[in-house]
Amino acid sequence: MKCSELEILICDYVDGALTAAEKATVELHLAVCGACRELVEDSRAAVSFMDRVPAVEPPAALVNDILFRARRQALPRQPKNVRTWLGKWFEPVLQPRFAMGMAMTILSFSMLGRMAGIPARQLKASDLEPARIWAAMEDKAQRAWDRTKKYYESLRLVYEIQSTLNDWRGQEETAAPAAPAEGPIEKNSPADTPGKSNGGTR
Repeated sequence: MKCSELEILICDYVDGALTAAEKATVELHLAVCGACRELVEDSRAAVSFMDRVPAVEPPAALVNDILFRARRQALPRQPKNVRTWLGKWFEPVLQPRFAMGMAMTILSFSMLGRMAGIPARQLKASDLEPARIWAAMEDKAQRAWDRTKKYYESLRLVYEIQSTLNDWRGQEETAAPAAPAEGPIEKNSPADTPGKSNGGTR
């Protein structure tokens, strides 16, 4: 007997389920092979340890789960064709949550398009050409850049006007206390002219 053959029979030998002839053959091999003797001793120790362990109560749903799985595997399998293959791939897409999410996304995009002033119309095949899409994107980017540039220039103009007005107001405030000491100021004197101070213009 070889060691590989004994490994097949070792469980039955430890349990005492071998016939007399098989048991005699196994014992002859064990008398010669020390490695198999150690293996048999380890197996006996494992079995005795399991005998000392208290019995575990199986979960209540275990029997139902085993029966359900066994029945499902016993059912005849449907032949795989293109329809079942496509059904398996599109099964996640056809879930109600996914369909509702897609519907809400399309609705959100259509509402944003309406708010942005994009006219709603049917898409044509020509609308999906990459060159046309790229040209539309470039046009929108150019318009956005022009709008930003105009806004910045308007802000700059407003800032310059405000700073000029503040300068004039400051000059009037500094000139106002000095007026009674000098006497009456003529109506068209240079001191009253806004933006002029010490002969220079702002």
